[in-house]
Amino acid sequence: MIANNLTPFEPTHPGELIKDELEARGITQSRLARSIGISRSILNEIIKGKRAVNTEIALLVEAAIDIPADLLLNLQSDYNMQRAKSDASFMKLLNTIRNKAALL
Repeated sequence: MIANNLTPFEPTHPGELIKDELEARGITQSRLARSIGISRSILNEIIKGKRAVNTEIALLVEAAIDIPADLLLNLQSDYNMQRAKSDASFMKLLNTIRNKAALL
């Protein structure tokens, strides 16, 4: 295998960590959603990686099931960064800006 053809690892969305913790504790998504005051559909979107974890959600989850909010936010940031770096059109735009900036 050629090193340049390696696919980067898939980043972990914080929803995966929340899902694993709920399963380990035997807590349903509906129960957690009710306890933190958000809709089940919003929590489900987070767990499926379709919605980002924001500061408020991270703090609510921390209060309910003791997953540190900063861990969730760091996972989200890493996830966002990896997704952006794997977007070819965005990376092309970044390179264009870098090339222009080098001429300044």
